[in-house]
Amino acid sequence: MNTVTSADGTRIAYDRKGDGPAIILVPAVLSSRAFDPLTGALLDLLASDFSAYFYDRRGRGESSDTQPYAVEREVEDIAALVGAAGGGAYP
Repeated sequence: MNTVTSADGTRIAYDRKGDGPAIILVPAVLSSRAFDPLTGALLDLLASDFSAYFYDRRGRGESSDTQPYAVEREVEDIAALVGAAGGGAYP
């Protein structure tokens, strides 16, 4: 497990697999890396061409949470992951 810190100090846990251009997979609202079917099969498929990042959204799995909730914080979380990926991600 890797972590990155979002703009408001929230710790975001993620896994990375593969080499190549970064692609960030946004999990379903109520899932976590440990219980999402994307974690295994899709990461394995993408890893041959991409550096695939799959993370726990704030307040889920191994990510922390900082209140109050705002959708803008979720965007900041993705921006932090893009930063961890070297500053860019596949569109």
